[in-house]
Amino acid sequence: MNVIANTTVLSNFASAGRLEVLHQLLTEVFISTDVYGELQDGLAAGIDYYTGIEDHMTPFSPEGWLHLTSLQSDDELRLFNRLPSGLHRGEASCLAIAASRGWVFVTDDFQARKAAHTLGVPISGTIGLLIQAVKQRLISTIDADSLLLQMIANGYRSPHVTISELLP
Repeated sequence: MNVIANTTVLSNFASAGRLEVLHQLLTEVFISTDVYGELQDGLAAGIDYYTGIEDHMTPFSPEGWLHLTSLQSDDELRLFNRLPSGLHRGEASCLAIAASRGWVFVTDDFQARKAAHTLGVPISGTIGLLIQAVKQRLISTIDADSLLLQMIANGYRSPHVTISELLP
């Protein structure tokens, strides 16, 4: 199943210097052109951990695993325009695409998750992805806890301080 991510999840993994965990876990991830714009705005504002993100992105890199996509149909555009005004363009575009194409939407934003639930769009977020990475033995529980602490130190407002507390 295809996955589309908004800026928050990418930011969390990039801020910890661990985008490869997303790549290993999901193989490929789609981002909307609006999310790409948000990443570019972040770079312009001095967010250094976005530097080099194009090296992971198709069409900028032949080895890219982050794929740009955009709102493509009238239905996607209509849904985008009907979504709550409190959503940023990146969240709204990803949600409209996920709903229209039957994709999973990866976000940590509360309002975006609430809107996704209303639309029946499957969701995950940073915590869920870290748990899956541990369950698939891509990273250890200790590594997941360390990653989460790095993300929190870099501004992620996590509902949990460890991944180990969420695992059996």
